[in-house]
Amino acid sequence: MFQLETWRVAVDALRANKLRAFLTMLGVVIGSACIVLVITISLTSSHYIIGQIEGVGANLVYAGMIKSPTHAVTYADEITLNDVRAVQKAIPQVAAAAGETDFPMTTVVNSRARAITVVGVTEQYMRVRNVIVLEGRWFDSVDMQMRSKVCIITPNLAKLAYPYQNPIGKPLRLGELRFTIIGVFRERVPTFGQSEIQRDTALIPFPTVQMFTGHEFVGTLYATSDRPQDVPLVTREIGEVLRSRHRAGAQYEVKNLSGILAAVKNIARALSLVLLVIAGIALLISGIGIMNIMLVTVTERTHEIGIRKAVGARRRMIMDQFLLEALIISGSGAVLGVLIAVVLAVLTRTLLPPQFTVPISWISVVLAIGVSCITGLVFGYLPANKAAKLQPTESLRYE
Repeated sequence: MFQLETWRVAVDALRANKLRAFLTMLGVVIGSACIVLVITISLTSSHYIIGQIEGVGANLVYAGMIKSPTHAVTYADEITLNDVRAVQKAIPQVAAAAGETDFPMTTVVNSRARAITVVGVTEQYMRVRNVIVLEGRWFDSVDMQMRSKVCIITPNLAKLAYPYQNPIGKPLRLGELRFTIIGVFRERVPTFGQSEIQRDTALIPFPTVQMFTGHEFVGTLYATSDRPQDVPLVTREIGEVLRSRHRAGAQYEVKNLSGILAAVKNIARALSLVLLVIAGIALLISGIGIMNIMLVTVTERTHEIGIRKAVGARRRMIMDQFLLEALIISGSGAVLGVLIAVVLAVLTRTLLPPQFTVPISWISVVLAIGVSCITGLVFGYLPANKAAKLQPTESLRYE
């Protein structure tokens, strides 16, 4: 009964000063909304960046020969198709291996020469590099064995060569040779020209490149592992395979995307921590506001406190009443702030591109409400304790 009476008195006191209670609550609303939004923004950016990297190939390992003016290089040092096959065969954790060699070339579009990039690829290149065929088909074993003069081109090159037609089956001149377009492709995640695939690129079978150049050198060796945890092992093993198959002086660089993924995750954690500190400062300021308003309230209601003590209210009941008022202000503000943050996050989803996901973490909701309520109780304790210590006789004489 005493607890119910305490709740009733606390709620009535807040109703009597609605504007003051709302303004006091506003800081908590902002602070709790910040916590949810900060974690949501951090998760959204982190998921997007990690998704982009994983789209290129989270399990991807790539190797190339190191060339420098101070280091003598021979033809025997070059990575070859036999090295690609050896990596596939010698390392059980390798799911697929591929090689590519790229070089500049010109094509004739609307009677004008245009510079493009031609990339000779092996059959498993599509799987390793996460290439998506938009139209037509990928190279098959017959294309590779017969060294067919066929090509797969980027959408931009297809639009330039045949702007109003389906390019599949149409000829495309690459240098002095005529190739037949069998497909249109794109990268699953754009690398923005930072890889061998450029805006205007034509892929051709690697054996076809061999037929014209007379060598089987591979510019980049790609391999993908079955599991992300095997990437460090595959990276080391590829380096050992290459060194064992070439002379002692040859140098090779073998890399993967694990370091970039780890760096992105660390940056996301640091960003979240900084933004959470800012949200914490907002809650701290709101807690100080609650304490100041509650201290003013205790002063204004000194006579009321004296009457309640005179009719039998205990010290604990007075303290509970003021702590409840602080808890109601902070708890209501936290719930309102969380609702505002969730609504903003949901509305933002409709404005962002499909590749952006806006996850709302339930941990952020619990954290926002919990921290806000604790802030209200901590900063409400001093006013509550002051109210509980007032003497009835002095309180009744107070005007």
